[in-house]
Amino acid sequence: QVQLVESGGGLVQAGGSLRLSCAASGRAFSSYTMGWFRQAPGKEREFVATITWSGSSTYYADSVKGRFTISRDNAKNMVYLQMSSLKPEDTAVYYCNAAAGYGSTWDGFLSWGQGTQVTVSS
Repeated sequence: QVQLVESGGGLVQAGGSLRLSCAASGRAFSSYTMGWFRQAPGKEREFVATITWSGSSTYYADSVKGRFTISRDNAKNMVYLQMSSLKPEDTAVYYCNAAAGYGSTWDGFLSWGQGTQVTVSS
């Protein structure tokens, strides 16, 4: 079973940048499509971005397209989310997970980690 630990969140002003990291344990990591998801207070968890096992294809929610970049390093069992031009509406707890689905139906299917808080001030 893959275990996931997210880090890199923090408080940033609007327009700023952050880089989130996700450390995964387990040999199966490199075979999974991986994704980032987020949950804002009072809202349901939503898909942010996914990347296929090889890194050859990426998918983004419309709300982050052009501002966020997902990447992975299978040799290190790591997934990253580079976030730029951050907006207050990006404030949420961010989670990584192995992902399944397509379009707006992407969701994680492993046990969720503790997530990392991102707060964007205006």
